[in-house]
Amino acid sequence: LIPSGVNITLDQALGESGELHNLYDEDESVRHLVSSAKRVEGIARHASTHAAGVVISREPLISYMPLQRASKGDGQGQLMTQLAMEDIARMGLLKMDFLGLANLTILGKAKEIIAQTRGIDIDLWHIPLDDAKTFELLASGETSGVFQLEGTGMRHYIKELKPSSFSDIAAMVALYRPGPMEHIPTFIKAKHGIEPIRYPHPVLEEILKETYGVIVYQDQVLFIVQAFAGYSLGQADIFRKAMGKKIPQVMRKERHNFTAGAKRKGYPVELAKQIFDLIEPFAGYAFNKAHSFSYALIAYHTAYLKGNYPAEYMTALLMANSGQPEKVRSAIAECRRLGISVLPPDINRSGASFTIERGEQGNGAAAIRFGLADIKNVGANAIEPILVARQQGDFSSVEDFCKRAELRGVNKRVLESLIKAGALDCLGSRGALLYGLDRILSLAQREQRLRETGQTTMFDLWGESRPVPIPGLELATVDIPVKEKLAWEKELLGVYLSEHPVSHVAEKLRANITAFCGQIDAEMVGQTAVVAGMVTSVRQLFTKDKRPFVAATLEDLDGSIEVTAWPEVYRNTKELWQEANILVVRGRVRVREERVQLACEQVRQHQADAAAGQDAAPATQEMPAPSTPPAQRQRLVISIPQTEDQERDLAYLRQIVDTLRDYPGQDEVRLAIGSSDGVITLGLPDLSTGYCLDLQQRLASLVGEEGLRVTEAEP
Repeated sequence: LIPSGVNITLDQALGESGELHNLYDEDESVRHLVSSAKRVEGIARHASTHAAGVVISREPLISYMPLQRASKGDGQGQLMTQLAMEDIARMGLLKMDFLGLANLTILGKAKEIIAQTRGIDIDLWHIPLDDAKTFELLASGETSGVFQLEGTGMRHYIKELKPSSFSDIAAMVALYRPGPMEHIPTFIKAKHGIEPIRYPHPVLEEILKETYGVIVYQDQVLFIVQAFAGYSLGQADIFRKAMGKKIPQVMRKERHNFTAGAKRKGYPVELAKQIFDLIEPFAGYAFNKAHSFSYALIAYHTAYLKGNYPAEYMTALLMANSGQPEKVRSAIAECRRLGISVLPPDINRSGASFTIERGEQGNGAAAIRFGLADIKNVGANAIEPILVARQQGDFSSVEDFCKRAELRGVNKRVLESLIKAGALDCLGSRGALLYGLDRILSLAQREQRLRETGQTTMFDLWGESRPVPIPGLELATVDIPVKEKLAWEKELLGVYLSEHPVSHVAEKLRANITAFCGQIDAEMVGQTAVVAGMVTSVRQLFTKDKRPFVAATLEDLDGSIEVTAWPEVYRNTKELWQEANILVVRGRVRVREERVQLACEQVRQHQADAAAGQDAAPATQEMPAPSTPPAQRQRLVISIPQTEDQERDLAYLRQIVDTLRDYPGQDEVRLAIGSSDGVITLGLPDLSTGYCLDLQQRLASLVGEEGLRVTEAEP
């Protein structure tokens, strides 16, 4: 019940959340809990270790500061400083961050899998940098799981760019940052010859030729101020750092120094100001070229493996994301899009983690088998002895499983999870195995004791050629409803594997929609779509003025989409937003924080009459016919602050207006100008625009995502 917010306090939470406040007043235990928590609020609760920080000094560190060991059970943890990183920096010691990257692990694991399954040893440092399949994959925009290129906005731009060289990838990695981002459309159009390449001044052509006249890298900023204003490279780097701090008085000083330097070299002051305004957004945010090329190389390597060895690469991706349900779901959805089957866990087929599985004699398309240790509540320690026992041959029955497998680490919860996830389906039905769970465990424990004590039976007189019989398990026949089996799969595997709960109504839903959940992408921003699917997660949130709304994930056979029901819609439809409900939603497509979302306008629940097989209850809200509705005018409200610097405010406003005019259309624009006296809303009757993803990204780089609000314009 505590509203989300940066550094929110318990007192603020009590003031903002009425439900929490009521519980605090009415429930003695809640009041005691909150009051106790207030007394320790804000106190450092433990000494933590920086995830990547390493301190380096000329002399042993103990000469400069006290050290301690990171808290580990055996007291032998990593040595760490007893001072915080800010204090260490002020002391003049060198603090380096050595960052790990999961994608390097994925690449390494993918290479291992390819070597095992295909006998090919790939040296990523010597693969061709002009591979056709790799660039075909990038041009398609289907870059899910590709380093740096899998965000919604990036996928949109990489599809438009259609990179044809490695340097194109590096440039896109560098451009997709606040500041440089607004020049991505110019870069793309210049590359494809849609617009001519323009240079701010001929002297800069050699510096910007590689990037079609667009400033992309920090290095280019350094060379520009060197060539245009006579800076040394050392002075240019100081200039770049100063600009990055965005301090007004420092900026004014640097602007003066730059224009003075340009004037000494014979350039007009107005031209110098234009160049300064051009490089200013890049100085604090742009990547340097080495960084961009390093990231681009990893991006290329991941795209190369995905394009040429998709099953092996996706297996490595799933292994790396094991234990993260959202990422596993996303990866499995991508596998299905690629035509790669993902098979359920099987005690006779699965490894500890995800594995490649091919048809008979190694023929047929590759599939990916779910790992046993990837089942919730089942760890690698419990599975390892089972895999060792299986090396002698597949388990033929549940009795054989109990006799041969070392189940010392398999408790009731582990075995129950294996059964519910379907891993023992080859040995018996889930219902029967669950019903006889206690008897199975008893038999396994009996066999374990016999092995440990070395007891013999009269059958041992005949030697090993005669199998020793074990008590048979007469398991009852128990049917489990499909719906319950699917719920177990979702809980324990994080995804529906055998079938999807909406599959039985998929045909009916198809007639009510304009797109599948997985088809909604960034190219549809601003359009209205009707989707249908099952609610798989629900989060209740609050607007800035403390009104409740909901963010839910809707999933169908094709994929999933996040749906936001804002306060006006949520107020009348609260009862619908429950997990497992199947909903039909009409909404407008938008992008927020790199995710495509649907802003819900209307919603109803799909209900099927089990007997008649027809829709039962009427819609909660009236829904329109499923045909694609005509595009409606939108109202774009841009929030900007008013400062004491009038000249800066006017320049800022001109930049926003110029950006809007780059996208002509029929959408209405209003400004919400905030000052110490409140917020003044101004209409711009002489200015209309065409709201789209490109415009959203450019405006967000100017005013931030929180400064943009889009609604339907009044007729």
